[in-house]
Amino acid sequence: MGMPSVPELLIIMVILLIIFGGGKIAGVGKSLGTAIREFKTSVTGSEEEKSDTQSSTTAETEEQSHQQPHEQPHQQ
Repeated sequence: MGMPSVPELLIIMVILLIIFGGGKIAGVGKSLGTAIREFKTSVTGSEEEKSDTQSSTTAETEEQSHQQPHEQPHQQ
């Protein structure tokens, strides 16, 4: 037994549509898409966060080196 063919998949989809209805299936699809998108973001986001952190650290260092000695950062 291998993968179901196209006609078999269509029959399965029609049965699911009859049992659950279109709204329920659309909600499941939306939730699944959101979960996949969040997973991809978390996987690729860690690499982007590392590069963002490095670039912001470099920018802060450059900014501090350009400040005159008598300038003090304002604290609130």
